[in-house]
Amino acid sequence: MNLSDVSQEVLRNPASELLDAPEVPRAEPTTGGVEMKFSDQLRAYYLQDQRAMYSRWNPAPRPSFNAQLLTDINAYHDFLAGSNAQIECDGKQHPLEYVVLASDKPGMFNLGGDLDLFKKLIGEQDRAELLRYGRACIEVLYANYTAFNLPVSTISLVQGDALGGGFEAALSSDLIVAEKSARFGFPEILFNLFPGMGAYSFLDRRIGQRATEDLIGSGQIFSAQQMFEKGVIDAVVEDGQGEAGVAALINKRKRSQNGLVGLARTRRRVHKLEFSELLDVVEIWVDSALRLNLRDLKLMQRLVSRQNGLGESQQVH
Repeated sequence: MNLSDVSQEVLRNPASELLDAPEVPRAEPTTGGVEMKFSDQLRAYYLQDQRAMYSRWNPAPRPSFNAQLLTDINAYHDFLAGSNAQIECDGKQHPLEYVVLASDKPGMFNLGGDLDLFKKLIGEQDRAELLRYGRACIEVLYANYTAFNLPVSTISLVQGDALGGGFEAALSSDLIVAEKSARFGFPEILFNLFPGMGAYSFLDRRIGQRATEDLIGSGQIFSAQQMFEKGVIDAVVEDGQGEAGVAALINKRKRSQNGLVGLARTRRRVHKLEFSELLDVVEIWVDSALRLNLRDLKLMQRLVSRQNGLGESQQVH
């Protein structure tokens, strides 16, 4: 099998099994719901009063999407897809209406792709492994984008920095709630690349082509308020009030949730996004990544060092 054959094999087959998927954990009772620990990097909990399932990421050693975290998220998504929008709690089935993704790292949503891995694979010109990683990313984002084929609304709760792939993850939800100090951006253009795991597709459907290309091409970091004014996010709340902001949004939608779920499904049908579109963009991203030169890789290394430094600071605190 030559290199082209290997790449086509990756493109054809799911990449979700980068590592062995964890078993679905036992649901443990908590105040007002249940909690499930999928791994040290991912826990999820259901709140009865909100009819919402929250997932919280705690990636290590860096606040980015490593292979194990992607595998854990995929297992969690499989659980959701098979839930029939019902969560067992106190021996009874309770309705699931919202799925919220968030971070367990204070001040940090997610810094995106595993740049250390990217640098290594680009240096080795390993196209197949870059494709495999990219596909694993878009599999979890597309599942969230399609609301797991359930009658639920998806919400991204951003508390802290959402950069690169972290920003892409936030964009995959129906709604984005951010705390005031949250920051958003795509720094990839600074090392001569572009965000290739859904950024263009998700943003274009929110704010249009021109605004999307201006935002991605700038490489700038934006405040939550700036993102709200651009129409990228849906609500800004005070720092420390993220969970309360999500609860308030859920309460506001309570009487019309069924209609709003139908409206979201209609939006996804009218502005259709096929998985194949995301996969095609990943392939363009891989080809672009493999053309990076030594100077570009040195600039990437600066961001790798930043990811490493932030990961260590989070561990200290």
